[in-house]
Amino acid sequence: MIETKLFEYNEDGVREVGEILRNGGIAGIPTETVYGLAANAFDGQAVAKIFRAKGRPQDNPLIVHIWDISQLDGVVGSVPDGALALAEKFWPGPLSIIMPKGEKIPDEVSCGLDTVAVRMPSHPAARDIIKAAGVPLAAPSANLSGSPSPTTAKHVIDDMWGRAEAILDGGSCDVGVESTVVSLVGEKPRLLRPGGISLEQLESVLGEVEVDSAVLSELQENAKAASPGMKYKHYSPKARVIIVKGSFENYRRFVSGKKNCAALCFDGEGKLLNIPFIEIGREHDSAAQAHLLFEALRTLDDMDIETAYARCPDTDGVGLAVINRLLRAAAFTVIDVDGAMIIGLTGATGSGKSTVAKRLCEKYGIAHIDCDAIAKEITAPNSPVLAQLASGFGEDIILDDGSLDRAALAARAFASKEATKRLNSIMHPIITSKALAKVNAFTQEGKTAVLLDAAAIFESKIDKLCAFTAVVSAPAEIRLDRIMFRDSITREKAIHRMGAQLSDEEYAKKADVVLYNYAPYDTDAEIVKIIDKYKEKIL
Repeated sequence: MIETKLFEYNEDGVREVGEILRNGGIAGIPTETVYGLAANAFDGQAVAKIFRAKGRPQDNPLIVHIWDISQLDGVVGSVPDGALALAEKFWPGPLSIIMPKGEKIPDEVSCGLDTVAVRMPSHPAARDIIKAAGVPLAAPSANLSGSPSPTTAKHVIDDMWGRAEAILDGGSCDVGVESTVVSLVGEKPRLLRPGGISLEQLESVLGEVEVDSAVLSELQENAKAASPGMKYKHYSPKARVIIVKGSFENYRRFVSGKKNCAALCFDGEGKLLNIPFIEIGREHDSAAQAHLLFEALRTLDDMDIETAYARCPDTDGVGLAVINRLLRAAAFTVIDVDGAMIIGLTGATGSGKSTVAKRLCEKYGIAHIDCDAIAKEITAPNSPVLAQLASGFGEDIILDDGSLDRAALAARAFASKEATKRLNSIMHPIITSKALAKVNAFTQEGKTAVLLDAAAIFESKIDKLCAFTAVVSAPAEIRLDRIMFRDSITREKAIHRMGAQLSDEEYAKKADVVLYNYAPYDTDAEIVKIIDKYKEKIL
């Protein structure tokens, strides 16, 4: 553990932090955007300390901070057209410009790229510290990798105490989200990360600016990140974040009564909800939302909740930066409560869940999403998921023709709760993403309700996307007979599979509705329980 010193923003503090940085140390320093974890940008060994302190992936490049335009010498190899015009308009300020890398920048900063991002912060403490250090500073946000970025010195202390040599307290950050990143390397200017300088402001100087697809969607697999914030899950609290699109009334109805959750909502809305809430500014005030967002995400960690439902902000102006950060905090999980209502259906193996799903959808015209079918789709021969499964359960579950030996996988994955959990960690995030895409497609078709049929609905937390959940139930002995007959397996293997799932009591406790699928109960009469719950939406 490193001895960390805390400094105030004064002449002595700036001088000492500058000396620490000049001599190869790392320090948490304030900027107008978020606090940065800084090191001498010309010292590869010092920069490597940043990656170790944060637990940051080695392919996620850093931004170089300068206090004067003269410091571009050696930082960049050339200054592209438009860079000086942007600098004149927005520097100092929350804008990073990607340019060809100079000879003094080590690979530790650029992560092997031939480009480098540079910005000139406007926070007086940051500028004074860069000047005192006598060198440009490489600095990502001063947080543990993946967690919400820090906007106060306390946040940095929480994450970096014992990991950095120094932290300088310069007060609260004004902007609240990281800088805008624009690339001027290529045929056209390209926005890689939105921030305090909006797309519209960039275009007022540069003309047309392309928006990289990774701004609002995940970076394609194996693609190299050209900028920080493009890759990996970022900015995330311990609780799962789900973005909720749609009117406030439908949002209120959706979150009403949900357990162990909180709302991230706009000013004045919290008092109308019956769950804990954090307000993050007025509905159309994206600058206020940006300023408050990371503080709100960190506050969630003190609330001891499982899920945070975030109202979806506007996407114009700085709002593009807010939704960009929320999307990464939510791992791109978005539901539209103005679209088709999602009904969750689950049940232990052998309960007859598939039978109930088929009858319900056929009788009432409800769209059906079968998560078992999605699982088969993503484990088709030679799919990327197979490599992860082979790593977790043995190479021999892949047959010579590249297909999955499903029986072998099932035997190992359902042999224990630990093995089932390992399987779920691989499969559930991908299944959830595919299922949401299907929900959106059904919404576009005009469907008002969708049945999400998932055996592991609670284990995968996919129930958090549902308006309500129903569980199909049957006694253990009946389920045992059904499994043995259906899968042609021994009683012992059937018992193993049953033991790897939740108990009937756990299913019933978590679900909103219980449907009994065995004699003397009538299946069609049981299905009516679902219809009665949300009749006005389904019918």
